[in-house]
Amino acid sequence: MAYSKVNNTSGTNKKDIKYLNKNYNQLKQDLVEFTKNYFPDNFNDFSESNPGMIFLELASYVGDVLSYYTDTQIQETFIESAREKSNLLALAYNLGYKPVISNPSSTNIDLYIKLPNNGSNGPDWDYAPTIKRNSVFTTSEASSTNFILTEDVNFQVSNSLDLTEVSVYATDGTPLADDGGGNPSYYLIKKSAKVISAEIKTATFTLGTAEKFLTLEVPDSNIIGIESVTDSDGNIYYEVPYLAQETIFDDVLNVAANNPNLNQYSNDTPYLLRLKKVPKRFTTRFTSNDILQLQFGSGVSEGNDSEILPTPNNIGIGIKDSRSNLDLAYDPSNFLLSKTYGEIPSNTTLTVKYLVGGGIQSNVESGVINKNDSVIIKQNNSVSSPSAFDDVKDSLAVTNPLPATGGGPGDTLEDIRLNSSAQASSQLRTVSKEDYIIRTLSMPPKFGKIAKAYIIRDDQISVDSSNKISNPNALNLYTLAYNGDKNLVKLNQATRDNLITYLEEYRMLTDAVNIKDAFVINFSVEFDIVVFKNFNNDEVILNCIQALKNYFSVDNWQINQPIVINEIYNVIGAVKGVQNVEHVQLKNKAGIAAGYSQYSYDFSSAIINNVLYPSMDISIFELKYPNTDITGRVIKY
Repeated sequence: MAYSKVNNTSGTNKKDIKYLNKNYNQLKQDLVEFTKNYFPDNFNDFSESNPGMIFLELASYVGDVLSYYTDTQIQETFIESAREKSNLLALAYNLGYKPVISNPSSTNIDLYIKLPNNGSNGPDWDYAPTIKRNSVFTTSEASSTNFILTEDVNFQVSNSLDLTEVSVYATDGTPLADDGGGNPSYYLIKKSAKVISAEIKTATFTLGTAEKFLTLEVPDSNIIGIESVTDSDGNIYYEVPYLAQETIFDDVLNVAANNPNLNQYSNDTPYLLRLKKVPKRFTTRFTSNDILQLQFGSGVSEGNDSEILPTPNNIGIGIKDSRSNLDLAYDPSNFLLSKTYGEIPSNTTLTVKYLVGGGIQSNVESGVINKNDSVIIKQNNSVSSPSAFDDVKDSLAVTNPLPATGGGPGDTLEDIRLNSSAQASSQLRTVSKEDYIIRTLSMPPKFGKIAKAYIIRDDQISVDSSNKISNPNALNLYTLAYNGDKNLVKLNQATRDNLITYLEEYRMLTDAVNIKDAFVINFSVEFDIVVFKNFNNDEVILNCIQALKNYFSVDNWQINQPIVINEIYNVIGAVKGVQNVEHVQLKNKAGIAAGYSQYSYDFSSAIINNVLYPSMDISIFELKYPNTDITGRVIKY
């Protein structure tokens, strides 16, 4: 028990006062002891029947209540101990985490259209449309569930990450009548795209005079997020993480009109990433009763912001009128009167489109998303026959080969607590090696898909050129992309520029990042096996080759990852029918003329303890042609 010496009013002696007692019984007992010690002649009957005890008990009660509320208030100020949902939400938003109220299910759908023959034994791509984002598809179940398209689907674009499959159009397995020359009349075109279970709803708000930090509430439940906010004049308001954030990522179609130099890479990089300044912006947050709030800025100043904010033109020595305003005091709240936090919508009507849905009921079986509800189809090119294009639109069909999963309720209180703590440490900044790799690989594919990423500290040649010295002020980010055949290639310039813009928003101020190309080392695999009796040799060899194809799939390998040859023995040995793996050999394949990487590598000197290590220069192993570069033999004794 802790004590403190406090002088009494007379200053003639000191009294012992205890400060750490918090509950009713402790407080009452200490008040009784205090009274016995310092007022023995004035109060000496401490029985429950004495009316004077009511004052001690009331003081103990008040102390107990005050102690409880003090503890509770302190507890609710920390994310680890807070229990009230309203306090947890406030702390979460303060730490940069946005809680989720409803989780939608998601899946990939297959979209099919038929295209006419172009007269040269191929589909006429002029008729290939674009299915726009937010197109709605529904299920065939009694209680239908809506699914909306998350990104545009352009049937004219095809690459390794957005493949367009072409086949001869047929009905019940019977091809349609040909064009008279032996060629099919129509081709079946297939694309895959992502959908989520959601429904788009609209709310309107009529606004009068400007109000600083205007806050609007969307009267609905199970809200997933905001889709768009526009006013009656056609102005668009953009959602930002916080009102002081005045720039957002903007996608620009990679066409010659937007960038004639980068348009040549439009097939692999369909969009260019740009930073866009948005004076009209808002933030969102959920209240404790799951109501979504939109908050706008404070830009109510009618004049120029420079009149109320310190700038080089209105402070310092040597301004135009030769006066010094160094001693002029600027009110810090002037920023609240400026457009620093965005403009306020006023004397207009706001239209808010938002997404609702999700929940456990949004999870559906495979094959049930098969109805076109409200599909937005855009014609990509001028077509010679509008009626033929109408046939293309009418031929659109959809199905989901996999179930839609992931739907469920929103964050629990514990989810909010843990996710907020994780968010606070990162603050959306790239700090560690893993942060840079994950952020690089997370760039949206429409800006160019990064297939592989690896980062190390930069080094430079020393003055005497004898060795390398570490450069603590720079990092080397090594990257690779996929081509149309899903082989590793260097990033094209459009994707590289997009990555620079993307990382700039998350890069630490003191980090300098050099984006470089990793080297690709191609190789082949040869193996000898012994097969059990009563097994077909050819079948076992084919199964071994398929096992190695899966093992060496480019998706499974990362930059600077070594090849453990003993694992290859295990992969082959696990194939049914293999009695023994006698020999495995890896050979380097190089030469542009043969279709391989131009870089050769000495495998014999790079294998140590049955492990093939990559080169000192950052590189990756790639089995580029698995159909021809995996060979096996059956050895019989």
